[in-house]
Amino acid sequence: MKAFNRLLPLAAALVLAGCATALPTLPKAVDTPPQFKELRQNERWTIAQPAEAHSRGTWWKAFNDPVLDELIERAGAGNTDIQQAAARLAQARALLRGAQADRAPQIGAGASADRGAGANTANGSTPATLLQAGLNLSYEVDLFGRLSRAQDAASLDAQSREALLQSTRLLVQAEVAQTYLALRATDTERALMQDTANAYTDTLRLTQRRFEAGDVAELDVIRIQTEQAATEAEVIALERTRAELEHALAVLLGEPASGFALAPTATARALPVIPPGVPATVLARRPDVAAAQASLLAAQARVGVAQAAWFPRVSLTGAAGFASPELGDLFQWSARSWGVGALLSLPLFDGGRREAGVQNAQAEFDAVAAQYRGQVLNALREVEDQLSSLRLLHEQSLAQGRAVSAAQRASAISETRYRNGLVSQLELLDARRNELLNRRQAQRVEAAQQQATVRLIRALGGGWADA
Repeated sequence: MKAFNRLLPLAAALVLAGCATALPTLPKAVDTPPQFKELRQNERWTIAQPAEAHSRGTWWKAFNDPVLDELIERAGAGNTDIQQAAARLAQARALLRGAQADRAPQIGAGASADRGAGANTANGSTPATLLQAGLNLSYEVDLFGRLSRAQDAASLDAQSREALLQSTRLLVQAEVAQTYLALRATDTERALMQDTANAYTDTLRLTQRRFEAGDVAELDVIRIQTEQAATEAEVIALERTRAELEHALAVLLGEPASGFALAPTATARALPVIPPGVPATVLARRPDVAAAQASLLAAQARVGVAQAAWFPRVSLTGAAGFASPELGDLFQWSARSWGVGALLSLPLFDGGRREAGVQNAQAEFDAVAAQYRGQVLNALREVEDQLSSLRLLHEQSLAQGRAVSAAQRASAISETRYRNGLVSQLELLDARRNELLNRRQAQRVEAAQQQATVRLIRALGGGWADA
């Protein structure tokens, strides 16, 4: 028997050595290039500097629009997606506190009253009563790091949820800015169409007078009436689009669409220039990448938790209190009782449950690792997309500006010649259509630049560092 007892520690050591495995190695996400590809094609990005007042946390102030500032502030307080992400963060923090509590001693109080008789009692067939009251203490010794790794995983989950909350805030801020800018772009386009409709109305009056004087045919009047009606229909269609954008903005703010309204305005807005920085910096400050990294580390820690299931568990217990057959004597010093104990448990056969747990944790780690790498690749792609969009939209804006200038000049010349009877009405209408088409296209390019700027800021992680 003594020889057997001496062999027990050696057998336990061999079991632990056979079960112990190293944690999986964290994969390298992506070899980030020294700079974005678009920066090598457009030196404009390297010299642009943001205003010092435009901090990273309030990137929307770069648009210098007080209404936008107010809307984003209201969205931060009322948006339901942000509220849901905040609740998930609170839940993760509560789970972390639970994991921390598992590593602390557990103390409880209890009281009981038992009365019985028979062979399983100390008094045999004589009925007896036993009253007990006391404190219980239990503590699991974390010899192999199971509890510490579970706490680490819960802590990383909380960090991931915090990053996801920041990512949700950034997403909502970007959606509010994009929806608001789209609404203002619609206001500008509507004002343009309304001015064109008014111009057609003036031309219609002139044409009707010339028709009444017998200078033009009725067909000329009908043509102008057609253009005026078609333009007014475009104005109404833009009003419908604006209403839908206004309703979408109300939902983003967490407010009923029925009580939300923004007064129309067609004020021009300066386009901020955002320095994109370098890829490594972008990855470091994007909240979604940070969340994916925290989830990867948490998955790694859970592999360790699953591996620790192979190791024995050691628990220490203790109890102290009073026990007496009479309630009046229960708290007498002579009725005191106490006990201490230690429990070592090691499952020898579980049908493969622990091995399945390790395999499940390892598969989850592999999946999260692939997700993390995909998140990094997507982050770099998003920045490159918006940099290329802004570069090409800038070139398109210059070309479109030249087209607008030429179309306006042609329209003015045609207007003068038509009033002097030198050209036909068809030539005038064609010149006006061409001018309107180019002006609308220029306005849409400007709107696309604003949208691409917001998307670039979002791709950069919400802002930029002052250089």
